[in-house]
Amino acid sequence: MESAKHKNYALPIAMMFALFAMISFVTGLTNPLGVIIKNQFGVPNWMSQLGNAANFIAYAFMGIPAGMLLKRIGYKKTALAAIAVGIVGVGTQFFSGIVPENMAFAIYLTGAFVAGFSMCMLNTVVNPMLNTLGGGGKRGNQLIQFGGSLNSISATIVPVFVGYLMGNVATATINKANPALFIAIGIFALAFIVLYFMQIPEPAQEIEAQKESAEGVKDPHSALSFRHFILGAVAIFLYVGVEVGIPNFVNLFLSTPVDAVDSVPGLGYEAALAGSICGTYWFLMLIGRLFGGFLGAKFSSKAMLTFVSLLGLLFVLLAIFLPETIKVDMPVFQSDISFGLAEVPIGIMFLILCGLCTSVMWGGIFNLAVEGLGKYTAMASGIFMVMVCGGGILPLIQGGVADLFGYMASYWVVFAALIYMLYYALIGCKNVNKNIPVD
Repeated sequence: MESAKHKNYALPIAMMFALFAMISFVTGLTNPLGVIIKNQFGVPNWMSQLGNAANFIAYAFMGIPAGMLLKRIGYKKTALAAIAVGIVGVGTQFFSGIVPENMAFAIYLTGAFVAGFSMCMLNTVVNPMLNTLGGGGKRGNQLIQFGGSLNSISATIVPVFVGYLMGNVATATINKANPALFIAIGIFALAFIVLYFMQIPEPAQEIEAQKESAEGVKDPHSALSFRHFILGAVAIFLYVGVEVGIPNFVNLFLSTPVDAVDSVPGLGYEAALAGSICGTYWFLMLIGRLFGGFLGAKFSSKAMLTFVSLLGLLFVLLAIFLPETIKVDMPVFQSDISFGLAEVPIGIMFLILCGLCTSVMWGGIFNLAVEGLGKYTAMASGIFMVMVCGGGILPLIQGGVADLFGYMASYWVVFAALIYMLYYALIGCKNVNKNIPVD
């Protein structure tokens, strides 16, 4: 098979971009739904994150199998299977809105868990595929950053849209989000049809791996033989927790009533406004990924990850220590696809600005971690998907800290994670196992 550098893969690349958007749309539903869950069922902050946790913990179960499935049946069939599972998962979440309330929470969590299987499988396909189609290196990083831009568009729309749908937070129920769930199912169905008739190139290294397996040749090495990959997998675990935790708890902080009795007091913003503010975080991720896509051809993943980790640490420190009484008018992305001004505590503004930092972290960590892995890249992607469960586990920890010490204090969890990512960018990403054959 010819190198991806010498073939025109515009259509497969476009399809991978579309799948990137699907991943974000479905995953992003757990943020505003967490606000609904907290109010509909009267649960503490950490329990409001259980839907998000169910979605991401599914990665821990499916990450390795997804990598094996990718190796056995290829990119196209894995993607089609993932989409089918996604329809089941989102459909189950829709069903939770029409069953008796004593069953709704459990069914919602089941749907979120099943949807997580789908997102894991799609992520396993999308990231190595874009890297492969780009020929690896800076070009691969560039494609992942551009693909992430569409991911961010979906993430921007979801909290704004569902915030508008839920109306009054105090009376919001799961079925208020049904239009968003319908859209998700429709996106899945359309993508399935398009992908079914599309030709997707399968990397030669996977074919060789299949031949090795058939011949009974056991490889003494794996992706876990590389120190920089192991440390990168930990970085991905923490990164996803950071990406999810920052906007989730901004949303909870903003939408929780000032006079809340059964939970930590919040700022009492309307759901639509809180969703718009959180949507701005994802919009800034879009902006960051667009710039990251252009800059990815000029700057290394190491340099980009170092810079955004340092900047993120600064923003979080400012958010924690600046008093809530200092207010600023912040431009926010609104439901009518325009910008308006919203008065927010200055700390909230700095947390929203973190979207610029998290925007390029995934692509940077992924490329650093798989650099030099060769034939082990597919399985490495599967292991990466296991570690995405950090997006469910870290927010649970952050929720527990928020319940005990307040919303802003919970961001020390985010700060600690950013410290590790800075370490990985500066030291941990170096490949010290170049003696292992990867052809």
